[in-house]
Amino acid sequence: MYCLLLPEDESSPSSAALGAEICESLGVPYEEVSISPILRSLNIYDKKEQIIKRTCPDYDPDLHKTSLVLPDFLNQGLLNVPYIQLVKDGVPAGKYRLKANDYLELIGLQNVKQRSRMLVQYMYAEKLNYAVCGTTNKTELFLGQFVKYGDGGSDFEPLADCYKVQVYALGRLLNVNEAIMKRPPSADTWSHFTSDEEFYWRMPLEILDQLLYAQEHQLPTEVIEKNTGLSSDTIEKVLRHINRIRDSTEYVRAAPPICYISR
Repeated sequence: MYCLLLPEDESSPSSAALGAEICESLGVPYEEVSISPILRSLNIYDKKEQIIKRTCPDYDPDLHKTSLVLPDFLNQGLLNVPYIQLVKDGVPAGKYRLKANDYLELIGLQNVKQRSRMLVQYMYAEKLNYAVCGTTNKTELFLGQFVKYGDGGSDFEPLADCYKVQVYALGRLLNVNEAIMKRPPSADTWSHFTSDEEFYWRMPLEILDQLLYAQEHQLPTEVIEKNTGLSSDTIEKVLRHINRIRDSTEYVRAAPPICYISR
């Protein structure tokens, strides 16, 4: 086994530190390789800053960190408007609604980060004649919460049959560092730490995983109400929300279609 730590200019410094700590505790060799040079060569940071500046008139790169967030689904319902949040000294300093075309461009720029990570991983894997281990869990797989040919590209997926709450349970069983266990899940691609709950799920993980489990096993609404404390109306709305996510990410989860010309 060989581990890679792949930080960049906007990722949290604690990510590499925690990664190094767990590698050292397990006695696993590792190496830190910054992907920032790749991103700068493609002008990812500059293009991203241009979008933020035209969206947020008060943005000052010397003062503000940024994140991309969506409204909480349980409190704000179906409204699904992405916005840039400015953060100054750890305190939110403003929210600005993104235009649709800017949002799509921003997602494309951000996804280059995951694809750059995978580029480096396969470079090392082929050099060492190793396989690349994926980290996608069942929650992410079910929702299509991964970047195609980015973190979704791997040779095997040991966690793909475990919901994210089960991954946490496994971590507790294996005595994983408490600092890692308490850290909210995140793609870690924004200068201000942005959790998956803020950017993607729009609800607490414990609620989401129970609803995904209920869908998988076709549990009746009464059981879901008891387990989650949500009303039947809210459950119905959230399940529709989950189905919309799955519909929108079908192309991410699907294998490339083949044009059969010999049939």
